Order: sequence, then C-alpha cells, then structure tokens
Amino acid sequence: MDLQTNSTLLSWMTFSPLIGAALIIGLSLINYVCKCFSKTVMDNLSRAIAVLNVLAVFMMSVALYLSFDGNSTGLQFIHHFVWIKDFNIEYFLAVDGISITMVLLTGLVSLIAIIASVPWLSKIDGHHFTDKNVPGYMVMFLLLETGMMGTFCAMDFFLFYIFWEIMLLPMYFLIGIWGGPRKEYAAIKFFLYTLAGSVLMLLCMIGIYFASGPATLVDGTSVPHTFNIMALSAMGQAGLFANSAPILGVAFSKLMFIGLFIGFAIKVPMFPFHTWLPDAHVEAPTPISVILAGVLLKMGTYGMLRFNFQMLPDAAIWAATGIAIFGTINIVYAAFVCLAQKDLKKMIAYSSVSHMGFVLLGMAAMTPQSMVGAVFQMFSHGLVSPMLFLVAGVIYDRAHTRDIEGFGGLAKQVPEYTGIMGLAFMASLGLPGLAGFIGEFLVFLGSFGTFRIMTIIAATSVVITAAYYLWTIQRMFLGKLNEKWSKLWDMDWRERSMLYSLGVLVIFFGFYPLPVFKLMNTSLIALVEMMRGIQ
Repeated sequence: MDLQTNSTLLSWMTFSPLIGAALIIGLSLINYVCKCFSKTVMDNLSRAIAVLNVLAVFMMSVALYLSFDGNSTGLQFIHHFVWIKDFNIEYFLAVDGISITMVLLTGLVSLIAIIASVPWLSKIDGHHFTDKNVPGYMVMFLLLETGMMGTFCAMDFFLFYIFWEIMLLPMYFLIGIWGGPRKEYAAIKFFLYTLAGSVLMLLCMIGIYFASGPATLVDGTSVPHTFNIMALSAMGQAGLFANSAPILGVAFSKLMFIGLFIGFAIKVPMFPFHTWLPDAHVEAPTPISVILAGVLLKMGTYGMLRFNFQMLPDAAIWAATGIAIFGTINIVYAAFVCLAQKDLKKMIAYSSVSHMGFVLLGMAAMTPQSMVGAVFQMFSHGLVSPMLFLVAGVIYDRAHTRDIEGFGGLAKQVPEYTGIMGLAFMASLGLPGLAGFIGEFLVFLGSFGTFRIMTIIAATSVVITAAYYLWTIQRMFLGKLNEKWSKLWDMDWRERSMLYSLGVLVIFFGFYPLPVFKLMNTSLIALVEMMRGIQ
C-alpha cells in the first residue's frame, strides 16, 4: 500500500471510537427493552468497550508513528474521495509534519484519560468518576475522541468544521452531567465561548470558499470553488486572498485572519478569552480535565498554524507583533494569577493559560527555532498538563478538597505521591532535562531576534512559575503534618500506571527530543521558508 496516496488508517483511528459508542448505545437500548443485564454488568460492559476502543486507537497511532516519513513535506496516509459533490465537499483525511504530533498526542492522552475513568480498577469511588450513567459517559467520551482525532486529520475545511463541532457537545455534557457542584455554570460558559468562536469560523469558512478560485476534486471534476485545505493554502500563498476585494473597507485576508484567529484563540485560550477555562477545569471530572488540557487547547494553536499561517500568510505577517503581544500577556498575566490561587486545580488551569502563551510567541516570531519550539511546547504541555491534573485528582479522591493551604506535611504521609507531583511541577516550570524545558528554550532562542523586549518579559515568567510551584510544594508537603490527613494513603497501581508512564515520557523527551523533531522539522521549516518568501 502506498501510504502517500492510499490508506484507511486515519479513518479507522477517527471512527473506531464512534463504532464503540454505537455499540454501547445499541446494548443500552437492548437492555432497556429486555432487561438482559444488571446495572453493574452494563456499566462494566460499557467501560470495557470504551477501553478497548481507545486502546485500539492508541495502537494504531503507534503504527502511524512507525510508518511516518519525517523527511517529507507532503501529506501522508491519505484517504480522499468526493463526499457531497453538489457542494464541492470532499472526505479528505491525511497527516503531515504539522498534525502528526497532535494525532499521536490525542491517542496517548485519550488512553490515559479512559484509564482514569474506570474506578473499579482501583476500588476508589472518587470525584473523578461515579457510577452515574456509565454508558452515557463512555459514549460521550468516545464521541469526543472522534471529534478530536478528526479535527487533526481533516484536510477539507467543511470536514474540519464538522469534527470541530462534534467535539463541542460531548465536552459540554461531560462537564455538565459528571462535573462538580457548579458544573452547569461551567458547562454553559464553555459552550457559549466555544460556540461564539465556531460562528466566526463558519463565517470565515464561507467567505474563504467563495473567494477561492477554480479547483479540481479528487475525481477530476472541475469546480469554481473548493473547501480543500491544501488547495486553499496554495491559493493563499499565491496571493489570491490578499488581492481579494475588501469587505467594509478592510482587506479580505486580514478580516478572515482576525475572524479565524479569534475563533481559535478562544480554544487556546488566549487573554482575554480565557475565563471559561479555569471554571471548566475546576468542575470537570479529572479525566476530562486531562483531555481538556492535554488535547483540546492544542486544537486552537493547531488551527492557527493550519489556517492563519498556512492559508493567510500575508495577514499572519501583518498580525505577528499583535500575536506576540497577546502571547506575552498570556505568559506573564496567568503566571501572576497562579500566585494568588488557593485551589490546586485552578492554579494548574491558569498555568496552562500561561504555558500556551509560549506557543503564541513562538509562532509569531516565525523563525525555524521558534516555530519548532512552539509545536514542541504543544506536545510537551500535552504530556505535562495531564500529569498535573491527575495528581490533583489523586489528592482530591482521598481528601475531597483542593485547598492548598489546608494541607501540610504530606511528604511524610504520601512520599511517592510527593515525588511524582514534584516531577510534574518541575517539568511544568521548565527544569532542564525535562520535556517542558525544550519548547520554552527554543521559543526564547528563536524569538529573541524578532521580539527582543517581549522575549525578555516572557522570560521573567520562569521565575514567577518557579515561585508558585515551589510555594505550593512548601504549603502542601513540607512542615508539620496536619493530623487531619494522617490516614491518607499513597498511590495505587492504577494511578502509578498513568503517572509513571507520563513521567517516563517527560524525562525521555527532556533528554532526547529528536523523535518528535524528526516528525515535524521538515514541514515546519518549509512553512517558515514560505513565510519568509512572502515577506
């Protein structure tokens, strides 16, 4: 099989979770009619189907990694045919160096999250999951994975939008039904923010479609307009959108850039569109916080790379300074907010806002080092942030509180947990030798020549980040043990399986990032060279 032109692997990776969800729904309907299974049996069947589906997708992502040619700038594992011919819509899945790391990350983080969603393995009835409507939870989880995987693989703008919207509803229900005390508020806030971004994206998609020139569908049919992302990118790089008629006196490409950028910035989230994230994280079950931080935030920055930079390069050059400013604000503002937090999960949520600012700064600088650093930061944050939310979930399952100041002296009571949280904190603050350092260092290195002052300001956040993490360690783990927590127990094997796996990867990629660089370097350097050619 020629992986450059013909492969159904991505389709299987994208729709296997959907098949699992359909199977759970079918069994639930049969059970509703004939009462074949007890609630316990039905719950365990749903969990087993979900775990096996997510595991299968993860194994396919490993096969994808092993077969991917990092030296190619073209698309690979292509599955392409005409879908809705009357509207020039194609079913087009593929990956390149920009998307491959996000596809792999989705497979890994989804597996970690589904393991965190099955409390019967550890016999702990924690906040991260209850026995309430287990089949419904698993169906929503699998639908969410389909939406995430499809978003990173879609190479047709309309198909991309469909997968983007598929992701919205499951996340809304996962927070709104299985979340904490203020789950309804957090879910509605998440839904409204994301929906506002989706509306902007829809309007821009329609505008770009009608501004596009003639193209050819995969079956050879000539069409006046296209949704094909690769064709649209070629048109944008050739100056078609830069030369399109202005709208209300604003250059077409700049207006489309602004609309798409805001739509994606909400998902990042970028200041000032970030306020939905802390509420969503605090109220979401732990496994859903893992997905939210590990994968969903990266959908925003991935969208910027794929559309704002690749499709509208002239507008990206025009907006670069503004993007760098917002990225710097994200980094420094959110770091200071972390210092004021008493809720462990909310502090970690704001730290995600801060760390995603490095991605914005790196993309804006448009140098090879900064661009590679930005995408590596997306990848490394996708490993570190799930660790952080898992360790927050571990302590909440036992203590039923996340009040940082309510603990004290825990290092004596739960030494193994203390060590793994310390590793997660050190990785997040960018300690050399851990994965969090590589991306930040490359962003600073690549951005300094372009945005010197902003890079210096952003670099000060390293001190602030160290301050809030070390202060948290002091308050929670050092000093005299609070007798209230004298019966806390250390991690079980299920928690170890998740946290040690992530910890090993964080250390491995901190010392040896080359496997990730090999996947994305060629494509990202080609993107930077294209941008320089336009400048």
